[in-house]
Amino acid sequence: MREAVAAGAVVELFATAEAAERHPDLASGASIVTARDAAALSETVTPQGLVAVCRLPGAAVADVVDLGPRLVAVLVDPNDPGNLGTIVRSADAAGAAAVICCGGADPWGGKAVRASAGSVFHLPVVEATVEDALARLAAAGIATLAATGSGARDLDELDDAGELAAPTAWLFGSEAHGLPPAVVDAATRSVRVPIHGTAESLNVAAAAAVCLYASARAQRRAG
Repeated sequence: MREAVAAGAVVELFATAEAAERHPDLASGASIVTARDAAALSETVTPQGLVAVCRLPGAAVADVVDLGPRLVAVLVDPNDPGNLGTIVRSADAAGAAAVICCGGADPWGGKAVRASAGSVFHLPVVEATVEDALARLAAAGIATLAATGSGARDLDELDDAGELAAPTAWLFGSEAHGLPPAVVDAATRSVRVPIHGTAESLNVAAAAAVCLYASARAQRRAG
């Protein structure tokens, strides 16, 4: 809620009397409602008594790419809104310029927004077809790295070779199915996160955090 207010995204705010007393800085100008009404408005099992109606940002994928971003996360048909929101949060923390969502779960659904911990209000989260996103990224000279367990290149290998310092868009698929083969084939490279222990694989949100931070670190080193 605090992030939405700070971003100026709140159109209308509802609060219980108790919540307004607890958060006077957030509830200024809110419409006071009963606890029952707040629960009906909220999607959560234990609502906190503050519910906001927010405007969706109007940015498009062209707006993002035209700014010449150095790091972008592209989510292709994400099936779990919790993972989607967590990846948005990791992208924000790693300093990515934007997150592009291509189908799948709604990035503005309640579960995704809560999982992002407010990061959806910190960086552009735009929707596009995967074909449009890949075409625009390629035209802008941004390398597209498809994260997949069967990737031809190893993440550490790319880092050691200095190849992560270039402007990069990481492609992540769904938890259940990964990236479609056609998307992997269309990417600049397919990359696997090395597994040094005996785990079968990483959760997509964990893998995304590893990949995004690897690129962010390499880009900072390169200046």
